[in-house]
Amino acid sequence: MTAADDDGPRDPPDLSDPVQLARYRAELRTVARGTRTMGIMLALVGVAAAILRGTVVPQLPEMVPLVLIVTALGLMLLGIVRRIRYHSARLRRR
Repeated sequence: MTAADDDGPRDPPDLSDPVQLARYRAELRTVARGTRTMGIMLALVGVAAAILRGTVVPQLPEMVPLVLIVTALGLMLLGIVRRIRYHSARLRRR
């Protein structure tokens, strides 16, 4: 279970306290981790496809690397938005 899956009531962290700040940063790292990781992996596959297209497999359609990289960008942006929404909702609970 990640922090994003937990719908239980939580008090907002006291960000002026170094211990709570460190704990909250660790909590934020877990939010949308899978989405962001998949985006990075897909971007690496897209870059590899672009390199292979230019060197070894020129018959690979030029849209393949582009589609992979654009999809990766979308996943990373989705992860960022989910993390921002979690952060704002978490700080709003008072």
